[in-house]
Amino acid sequence: MPPLSANLLVLVGNDFVCIKIAGRANFTSSPDFKTLLEELAGKGYRHFLLDLGECVLMDSTFLGVLAGFGMKLNPDGEKGIELYNPNPRVAELLENLGALHLFKVVTGPLELPGAVKSCTPESSNPTHEELTRTSLEAHQILMEVNPENEARFKDVTKFLEEDLKCIQKRK
Repeated sequence: MPPLSANLLVLVGNDFVCIKIAGRANFTSSPDFKTLLEELAGKGYRHFLLDLGECVLMDSTFLGVLAGFGMKLNPDGEKGIELYNPNPRVAELLENLGALHLFKVVTGPLELPGAVKSCTPESSNPTHEELTRTSLEAHQILMEVNPENEARFKDVTKFLEEDLKCIQKRK
């Protein structure tokens, strides 16, 4: 049975996006999350509100995708991503992996400015190769964000690189 992944609910305003992440934000939902963020940024959105009130956990792959987007979105250090109500476990992960500085953390009710329209992104049902590539890139980003993460993830990235080579050889 594949791990349960997060549900992503999206509200789009004139100059911001709100994404509610409910459930388990893990590697299985990471490719769809990455695609969603890239598409919205491609449409010009630069202010993202992530409602984490119902996000029970976030794994390193999902966090790496989020951190990479935070780095791309605001290379000058401005925090265009606000994380609302992360639970203590998620907040601790952000802190321990050295990615907390990329985000503005907010607690309390989320009040959306202005009119919004909702949409639910469809899953692309990522292949094993897409999951592996996304996970590899996410862990490489976490090592870039915080050099202390290299010791944590060097074996993981080595395994993912080897797995990706095997997948590509079978093609």
